[in-house]
Amino acid sequence: FPINQAEEGDENDCELPEGICRLLEQEEKEIQPHQEPIEVINLGTDEDKKEIKIGASLQEDVKSSLVSLLQEYVDVFAWSYQDMSGLDTDIVVHRLPLRPEYPPVKQKLRRTRPNMALKIKEEVKKQF
Repeated sequence: FPINQAEEGDENDCELPEGICRLLEQEEKEIQPHQEPIEVINLGTDEDKKEIKIGASLQEDVKSSLVSLLQEYVDVFAWSYQDMSGLDTDIVVHRLPLRPEYPPVKQKLRRTRPNMALKIKEEVKKQF
């Protein structure tokens, strides 16, 4: 048979190699990030919370030894910016570049079309 002529049957009868089929199936699937269930543990007190997150699928003996180790070295971790010595506050503090000689101006309210406002409300509700 010449290359451009097929045997009797449909083109769908052709079988692809197993590796190509697997690659095509993987391409069709949406790639999701791996998300392991986590457990939040407070290493501090109720007033001074120092929360950490560990994997919930850990074995109980491993989990308890990990928590006891973290509680033993709780003073080593930096829980706030004040705990980080030598950190420049200009890096971590956000300030708007406003000039004090200019007074703030209130802008007029911008209205949207009614049908667009409904779509915006729906999208906001989806977020919450």
